[in-house]
Order: sequence, then C-alpha cells, then structure tokens
Amino acid sequence: MTYYQPVPMNYQRLGNYIREVNIRNRDMRVNNLQGVSISKAFMPSIANTIGTDMSTYKIVERGQFAYGPVTSRNGDKVSIALLEDCDTAIISQAYTVFEVIDTDKLLPEYLMMWFRRPEFDRYARFHSHGSAREVFDWEEMCDVQLPVPPIERQREIVAEYETLTRRIRLNQQIIQRLEDSAQTLYRNTFIDNIDTPPPPGWHLAPLTEIATYLNGIACQKYQTDGDVFLPVLKIRELTQGCCDSNSDHVLTNIPIEFVIDDGDVIFSWSATLLIDIWCGGKCALNQHLFKVTSDIYPKWFYYLWTQNHIAEWKHLIAAKATSMGHIKREDLESAQVIIPSDGALKELDMLMSPLFEMYFQKKKENIKLTELQSLLLAKMGQ
Repeated sequence: MTYYQPVPMNYQRLGNYIREVNIRNRDMRVNNLQGVSISKAFMPSIANTIGTDMSTYKIVERGQFAYGPVTSRNGDKVSIALLEDCDTAIISQAYTVFEVIDTDKLLPEYLMMWFRRPEFDRYARFHSHGSAREVFDWEEMCDVQLPVPPIERQREIVAEYETLTRRIRLNQQIIQRLEDSAQTLYRNTFIDNIDTPPPPGWHLAPLTEIATYLNGIACQKYQTDGDVFLPVLKIRELTQGCCDSNSDHVLTNIPIEFVIDDGDVIFSWSATLLIDIWCGGKCALNQHLFKVTSDIYPKWFYYLWTQNHIAEWKHLIAAKATSMGHIKREDLESAQVIIPSDGALKELDMLMSPLFEMYFQKKKENIKLTELQSLLLAKMGQ
C-alpha cells in the first residue's frame, strides 16, 4: 500500500509563482560564463570553451535562478542558485533558467532559502526520473509545494538568514587574515631568514621520524546497538571544516584511537591532499584520512605541509601515486624535511598561540552560526 502524506493547507504550488526564461546570448553581449555548484552558488566556469559557440548559451539576469535538472551524479544535491553578485551571466544550455513572476508575492531570496533545505534535495531526488540519468525536470519543479507567508514575514525571515550569512563571511575574512599572519610568521622563522646549511640543532629527517600517521577505518563496520553516536569525518567534511547534521553517524564503540577531537591535525591521503587542524568537535575518523600525532609542536607540521618549500616532495608523491593521488607510507618515509631545533619550535609556539586561539574561536563560531542557519531553514517547513 502506498503511504500518502497530504500537503499542509498553507503550502502553495511553486509553479504559480515562477516562469521559465530562455534568452540566448545571440549578440554575444555577455561573456561572464558561470556554472552552478552543489553548494548552491554561481561560480566561474572551468569548462574548456575553445571553439564553442557562446551565442547559444543562456543569459541569466540578477535575481533569476538557474538549476541543473540532472540529479543522478550530483551527490544527492540539486545544483541550483540565485544570481546576486553580478548583473548578468551566461550559462550552459543544459541548465534551466527561471524567475519569480511577482516579487511582491514571493521574494527570490526566500525561495532560495527553501532550495537550500536538505528536504528539498531529498524531494528532488525522489521525484527525479530517467534511465541512463535521472532528471528533475521543469514540470516537477513547478509541482514543488512550499509555504508562502505574507511578504512582510518573508522579508523578516530573509533578514534573519542574511544577518547570519554576513557574520559568517566576516568571520571567514578574519580567519583568512589570521591564517595569512601565521603563514608569514612561519616563513620568517623557518624559511626566509634561514641560511644554508641550517643552524646548529636543526637536522634532516623523514616525516615518519617526527610524527605517526593513523589511517582511519571504514566506520560502517562498527555500527552496533547503542544510543550514543558520533559524526563521521570524511574528506567532504574536512573540506567544509565541520560535520553537518546530514553527515553519516556511527556508534561510539569504535576504538578510542579513531575518535578525533579539536586540535588534531588531519590530512587526506587521497584526492587533493587536504590538511586541517580540526575544530569541529569529536568525530569518528574515516578511511582515506590520517590523524597526525607528533611529540613536537603539531602546528609546525601543519605549516610544513602547506608551505612552498615542500612542494617538491608533494609533487613526487602525486607522481608516484595512482590516479586518485593516494599517499603510501613509503612516500612519507622517503619525504625528507629539515626539523628545527627545540628552541625554534618553542618560539613558534609562543608566537602562534594567540593567533590560533582566535582562529579556533572564529571557526567554532561559524559552526554554530551555520547550525542556526540550518535551524532557520528547518523552521520554514513548519
């Protein structure tokens, strides 16, 4: 028997408020080529357009939407965005462009908030259809049901969300400045002012001499009965700096060494070789990620990895690895680095501590602000 859940009385059909737009770049007046990411934002396109007829591309105006109907290879997310940062852009013919008919009845910014909800992504994936690829077509988009409160209430909801967004952006700018300052301190201490050969007390050694590297586990193997769960840290979560509410979770009966917490240095041994000093709380360490443990100042390892003077062995690792860029233990053993003296490391610790205190504070604040955004999006459906 099919379970039917009736649509709440205050929900409206989206097709009553939007219309498709199909204006092509015939006169080649627009050259700002954009794409749409699964993070629901416009981004500069990286497609190779040499020899491409750009006159067939669709024009998107400020306040209009574009979305990719194909959902089957999109990580269960719909690529959809509202153009806000520029007046016009062009986008591939594969996208559907549409706009709100009357902005006195439905704010585009309010509608974009609805599209950011995880429930919308799940709805779109469920209603996608096709064989070789699944598509959430225009008719299905028009059949979306959503609450449409009075325009004054829509403005209030959007203002709340945008206040959180502005605070997150400000914190991101502060975090970037702190990161730049820390990188400058590192370079002044260990690179720019260091002669060859290095000072007394410094020595050449492989990475495995200064740290141990614990590879994560396939966390799903450790799911058993219980009532305490941890989010699973994967490469995606490492990229975004936190585990959101939609991340996989596992029970805490995994071995304690695979539970990470704030301050742990984590890096991926595949794909883009990411590294971060984690501040997203307790998580289970998934495979394809290493936890770095070191008796010396751990943040020194972080900056060692990110600075240009180790670019050569990073390229060497990538060249020796598979198409996915896997790092092997012998790569770490063969990677030779200059280890500073204890005094130099203590000096770095003293200089870095105030920066990292604020760095962690701002990153944790952004995690909380993002959680508040998610709560605000969830309340829209109530």
